[in-house]
Amino acid sequence: MSNTIDAVIWDFGGVITSSPFEAFNRYEAENGLPTDFIRSVNARNGDTNAWAKLEQSQVNAEEFDTLFLEEAKALGHAVPGKHVLGLLSGNVRPRVVEALRHCKSKVKVGCITNNAPIGKGASMTDSDERAAEIEKIFDLFDHVIESSKLGIRKPDPRIYALMCEALDVDPKHCVYLDDLGINLKPARAMGMTTIKVLNEDQLLADLTKATGWQVAQVAQ
Repeated sequence: MSNTIDAVIWDFGGVITSSPFEAFNRYEAENGLPTDFIRSVNARNGDTNAWAKLEQSQVNAEEFDTLFLEEAKALGHAVPGKHVLGLLSGNVRPRVVEALRHCKSKVKVGCITNNAPIGKGASMTDSDERAAEIEKIFDLFDHVIESSKLGIRKPDPRIYALMCEALDVDPKHCVYLDDLGINLKPARAMGMTTIKVLNEDQLLADLTKATGWQVAQVAQ
């Protein structure tokens, strides 16, 4: 299929870096909360809740802290939003970064990330060293769309169309990777080949299959 692909478009958190959901689950276990409670708060009223507002820069970190706490209380557990914000910055996956580099050597690469206006830049971390590391990864992309800067977020179909316009590619000739199925649906509807990311090995195997390129060594 590689001769039909003009771009590979990536999500960031949960794809290039480890998923914040893993950090959420650790926090829940440490604080006696039901598994996936934080995700359940974020999923309720998904277009208008505190999380949606934060990712579109409609509220700041302090306002999110209060709003999320209110939403969590309504579901039975008092979780401050500031605790959640501290769990967002995942660990870089080096093999996936190498796969990104390989794709860049072949075609255009873009990144669509739902992020929040917190921390240092798109990385959402307070660490200068970590922010610099992640900034180097963002520099690899031909184009980056951040929800917090654009004011719209996935799965709004407009955000995928804007990426294709920026890269000057037909969505039918794009591969899109994301760890959330809801974010894959609009891309698939536009004609993109989509990959739901569950883990590193599966990502690399599926990307190799979709492109025909051996994008990175897949652990056996």
